[in-house]
Amino acid sequence: MRKINRIEPSAPVMPTRKKVAAYARVSEEKGRTLHSLSAQVSFYSKYIQTHREWEYAGVYADEGISGTTENRDEFKRLLEDCDAGKIDIVLTKSISRFARNTVDLLETVRHLRDIGVEVRFEKENINSMSGDGELMLSILASFAQEESRSTSENVKWAIRRNFQKGKPNSFNIYGYRWNGEQFVIEPEEAKIVKLIYDNFIKGMSAEQTEVQLEEMGVKSYTGGRFSNTSIRAILKNEKYTGNMLLQKGFIEDHITHKLKPNNGELPQYWVEDSHEAIIDLETYEKVQAEIARRRKLGVFANPSINTTCFTSKIKCGNCGVSYRRSGKRQSKHSSDVYYIWTCQTKDRKGVSECSAKNIPEKILQGVCAQVLDLDEFDEDVFLDQVEKVVVNGKDELIFHFQSGSIIHQHWKSTARKDWWTPEARAAKSAYSKKNPRSSGNITCFTGKINCSKCGQNLRRNTSLRVSGQKAHHWRCPPHTDCGHSGLEENLLKTISSDVLSIKEFDEGIFKEKVDNITVVSNTELLFQLKDGSKITKQWQFKRRQPAWSEERKKRQSEKMKEAWRKKHEQNKDS
Repeated sequence: MRKINRIEPSAPVMPTRKKVAAYARVSEEKGRTLHSLSAQVSFYSKYIQTHREWEYAGVYADEGISGTTENRDEFKRLLEDCDAGKIDIVLTKSISRFARNTVDLLETVRHLRDIGVEVRFEKENINSMSGDGELMLSILASFAQEESRSTSENVKWAIRRNFQKGKPNSFNIYGYRWNGEQFVIEPEEAKIVKLIYDNFIKGMSAEQTEVQLEEMGVKSYTGGRFSNTSIRAILKNEKYTGNMLLQKGFIEDHITHKLKPNNGELPQYWVEDSHEAIIDLETYEKVQAEIARRRKLGVFANPSINTTCFTSKIKCGNCGVSYRRSGKRQSKHSSDVYYIWTCQTKDRKGVSECSAKNIPEKILQGVCAQVLDLDEFDEDVFLDQVEKVVVNGKDELIFHFQSGSIIHQHWKSTARKDWWTPEARAAKSAYSKKNPRSSGNITCFTGKINCSKCGQNLRRNTSLRVSGQKAHHWRCPPHTDCGHSGLEENLLKTISSDVLSIKEFDEGIFKEKVDNITVVSNTELLFQLKDGSKITKQWQFKRRQPAWSEERKKRQSEKMKEAWRKKHEQNKDS
């Protein structure tokens, strides 16, 4: 018998539209203009939108940037959007537009292929998803990279030919304008150049001149703020003497474009009397000698920096950076300053970057005197004999002497003890009374009860009994080992009332009459009254058992009933 199956009609499945983007870039190396870039963006926008099976995902365009640089922001944004799944196909004009470094090109294309993004190169007619796509890319990218290298060499050759003719490669110099043939003095800017040189010869730093120019409202060549970096560059530029030293640096790699100082790898050219001078050669040479002198002195060359014999000599064993001096006053209006030396990395970036140990200056001086075999520390002897001191770990200083010898010396910090003077303790106590951190723990007893053994003030502790009732006790700080059991607050109030001859404890009367209470032992309290009299009071510590909970009472009741039941049954049997 025939079997007939009904086939239900299915809804047509619409094909998924591909998200297509384009990348465009115009290089200034071949004289292309931004008009060409605009034309590329317009072309790709229309081209993508004419394909119904494509969905327009945008055009990414970098303006006037070489394909060998890493500063292509739009290209980076394109790759980020590809990783985010916003793009399926990337269109670009040619391999040279995409990258001229073969390695970078293949890595980028392979990455995009791995995440399912196709790259199409229009000029070479290459599809990265095709079988022979990577082979063709390797070959053609190598040609593109070689073309870039050749272009770079041609540019270098032209620049070096100009150097041989005495023509510079850079024409933007503060104080001058280039007229096509030579540098011509800009009078107002020349006055500032002379001021910068005069200030430096008079002993002013670049930072001080920077502040002066800021107050004068003087702007740099680009119209921005005159930085101390720009001031130092002016002080080192020989062009202000009317002469030029050409080829002071060169670009070694056409891919990285990094400028390298010319230390004899290539010839240099000294062009004498090439233009009118702003600074005479004698002044320029005097400034260069002063720069060298200050560089040798380091921070000691700048009088505005507060230096000591330890400056630049105390080194961090963790990061190698010099320690710096930091001071704190014992109190707000005190003239005494407590100095410590701390790692600059730790000071600027925190303990997560460097956990080097801080060293109090007094301890540092003491350890140095011990190592130098002196009765007391002497700065001149330290400077004369010690090259540097390396702080190693938490308790070791490594002394490197000018003679080449090395001594390891251990030390122990007494910073907390030195800082916590009786005056500081009294000031802290007074401040705590006036500025309580927690109103729940500050009472009339706060700061008035002290221990005869450790000398510390007793602290108020609060505990919660099983019944839910709060219990307050006064005890010594937890790090002490005085053996005192602690005073229950209610008992303390009862004893205080007895001492003051009042029926019920009154906070106002207590504050008015009692100066302090000393816990002599677990059985004796000494009251110091404000009228000068002293009263000794005996007391007995009674350990209070915790109150029974309802559950415990119920269990005990059941136990008692069971015991009586057994006893009753035994009596009945007998």
